[in-house]
Amino acid sequence: MLYRPFENRLNLELGKHDLYRAQWSILYYLFNNGSATHVEISNYLSVEKPTVTRTITRLEQQGYVEHIPGKDRREKRMQLTELGKAKYLEVRVTVDQYEEEILKGISVEEQQEVIRIMNDIRKNILK
Repeated sequence: MLYRPFENRLNLELGKHDLYRAQWSILYYLFNNGSATHVEISNYLSVEKPTVTRTITRLEQQGYVEHIPGKDRREKRMQLTELGKAKYLEVRVTVDQYEEEILKGISVEEQQEVIRIMNDIRKNILK
């Protein structure tokens, strides 16, 4: 009951920047973790590698990510370009505003408790 409305509204906010949630998630991951392989990103997002590959291809076309040399020729590592870093920081403002709006009236303690509970639920699911 919460996921779809959240996702739909987030996509509207991200659409102002010509992005979707999947693209934003990859920008977020690369900004916060540095370079990564498609497999690392697919594991982080819990999606199939072909899905990540399609999304990364679109981000490459937009000039936000680029390939960098890996440990061997088979490894495809990605990193944000300077344009990608700038885009992340620009979109971060919109996402922060959205998060502020949807969390209005919910104390920091309550937010932390929800995060803790959601983490426990996730652990139970992944057992």
